[in-house]
Amino acid sequence: MSYELSGTVKVIQQPQTFASGFSKRELVVTVQDGNYPQDINLEFVKDKADLLDSLSVGDSVKVWFDIRGREHNGRYYNNLSAWKLENLSGQTGGASAPTPPPFDDDLDDVPF
Repeated sequence: MSYELSGTVKVIQQPQTFASGFSKRELVVTVQDGNYPQDINLEFVKDKADLLDSLSVGDSVKVWFDIRGREHNGRYYNNLSAWKLENLSGQTGGASAPTPPPFDDDLDDVPF
């Protein structure tokens, strides 16, 4: 089952690689929830970690993720496993979008 959230980038963690070869990178997004903003930690695993390369703290983003759960020694854990990211300022999935040229109000040099 897929979910999505929108918010502001608060923290971008460095990539982590484990002895098993598994790699991940975490992102914390602040989501407005009435008077009490929520800081949501999402993990990007393997090649999805590259989606964070073009982000900066303070960017507005939309993130799609799945909830993963597991049991270990009688305790239960949940992870928010992100698989798609959209930078709401115009970048999608870590690829930079072209910036349009600025609008020029000076139309006196138009040849017609």
